[in-house]
Amino acid sequence: MEIETVGSYSAVMESFLRLCGGYAVIDGGLATELERHGANLNDPLWSAKYLISSPHLIRRVHLDYLEAGANIIISSSYQATLQGFESKGFSREEGENLLRTSVEIAREARDIYYDRAAKGSWNIIGDKDGIIPRQRPVLVAASVGSYGAYLADGSEYSGVYGKNVSLETLKDFHRRRVQVLAESGPDLIAFETIPNKLEAKAYAELLEEEAINIPAWFSFNSKDGTNVVSGDPIADCALIAHSCDQVIGVGINCTPPRYIQGLIQSIGRVTTKPILIYPNSGETYDADRKEWLPSSGVSDVDFVSYVGKWCEAGASLVGGCCRTTPNTIRAISKALSSRTNGGFP
Repeated sequence: MEIETVGSYSAVMESFLRLCGGYAVIDGGLATELERHGANLNDPLWSAKYLISSPHLIRRVHLDYLEAGANIIISSSYQATLQGFESKGFSREEGENLLRTSVEIAREARDIYYDRAAKGSWNIIGDKDGIIPRQRPVLVAASVGSYGAYLADGSEYSGVYGKNVSLETLKDFHRRRVQVLAESGPDLIAFETIPNKLEAKAYAELLEEEAINIPAWFSFNSKDGTNVVSGDPIADCALIAHSCDQVIGVGINCTPPRYIQGLIQSIGRVTTKPILIYPNSGETYDADRKEWLPSSGVSDVDFVSYVGKWCEAGASLVGGCCRTTPNTIRAISKALSSRTNGGFP
């Protein structure tokens, strides 16, 4: 169920949320589920490695999240960069094709899901004319990870890129990648885990300079509940997103749940755009070992207990990031369904 991009960019999200009943569900951790299916992600390309070797696994994970209740599935291009593919021996053309593949796989998963719905294999509702499939609106978001994600040294969790990385450096790094993803048929571009104000500004300028004609969201990460991980105030970063016409949502991802409510409130003070949040489980990432450290984190039950507070604080799109699973998303969908105004939870 694609949302027409007519009128202002903000109208796209307004229309989508209205169809969803006021609240939408974002999917959960892609890498976490790939690992559950046997993937080894100890590689600079991370989950993008499986665009090359096992695209069917990525499609399966997208379907897992759709069946769990997601309204938005995010492509596997977070750590997929042209520079990263070239470092693995791929040509520029091959790298661009892999970027396109990440979006195509997500679109295929949506088509499969809708086909199953049309055959009445799930979630049917009564109607005066008989029984009809209940289709939830689903958007495909093309993921753009930060420069730090490409470096694969954990700097997306610090935002410290060094003095030699300027605004122009970041724009040049992301430019062609954003163009290719935008041309690949997603409904929106998800700029994720943005660690500093400089990269947010680079994205905003790129969207305008390249006349990217599909909407986007900006999602930052924080480790203190007040600032993004670089130390830049979250309000300053949200203002950059607010000033960009193409940006239709502002929020937080890959951040412990305990910080989310305060961050929503800070964002809400500087923008009227919809607020989206998809936290991690609360566990800690070891950048040197490139793995999540064993810890209790937050259980699905505890994670979902926050959802009502997040919505009351102003969030209208809720999902999960690293170490969250389809079970998490299923529970979020159930929690949000009690808050919807008659749409398709």
